[in-house]
Amino acid sequence: MTASNGRGRTMSRVWDGIITGGVVSEASASDRHRLADAAKAYDWTKVLALLRERPELVNTTRPGGSSLFAPLHQAANGNAPPGILDELIRLGAWRMLPNARGERPVDVAEHCGHRRAAEILRPVLLRRVPAGVLAVVQTHFHAVIRGRADDLVRKSGLRLPELGPLLEIPADETIWFAVPGMYGGFAYRLRTDGVEAVLVAESWCRVVGGSGQRHEITSRGSRLVAEGFV
Repeated sequence: MTASNGRGRTMSRVWDGIITGGVVSEASASDRHRLADAAKAYDWTKVLALLRERPELVNTTRPGGSSLFAPLHQAANGNAPPGILDELIRLGAWRMLPNARGERPVDVAEHCGHRRAAEILRPVLLRRVPAGVLAVVQTHFHAVIRGRADDLVRKSGLRLPELGPLLEIPADETIWFAVPGMYGGFAYRLRTDGVEAVLVAESWCRVVGGSGQRHEITSRGSRLVAEGFV
């Protein structure tokens, strides 16, 4: 799954923060509702067809919904066949993505007693950061985002990035979080693991020269290390 960030780079992963209505175009909102309807109905043929057309929606939730179930949560809830679970993961579905209750797909499967699905959905972690450390780093990252684009985040009712999915992806991959109205957003990656984990976040507005900022974020706080590079 790839997406352009507007700087000529290609981002292999996307955090889509759209959870309310009226933020994206009618066509895009329709696609999101169609995907959510198909996943809730366990219509996996339709789900996969939609995601092959728009793979960037694989971790999205229904606009205006309250459960924050992505397709993989619904697959866990409905005890989808192993082939369906594997294909959703291949398309980029995150096993570390929490819903509104903080449940990952594996937690949903275990709660429902779907042991075979739970085994497939158990996260395969490529990076290691203590949960408490990651939570604090995430809090500081959210503060950086709000410091840069709080009005736009509030206006769109965005869901800010959860950092758990970073543990599933290789060290050289970056996740892109677009902010509607900013004409840009945040590219972030986990540079180092462990207790001293460092998150690197770059943000910019592609129509404003010199808007780039790079922050290094740890459990101790955030530090602006470069600016003006865009």
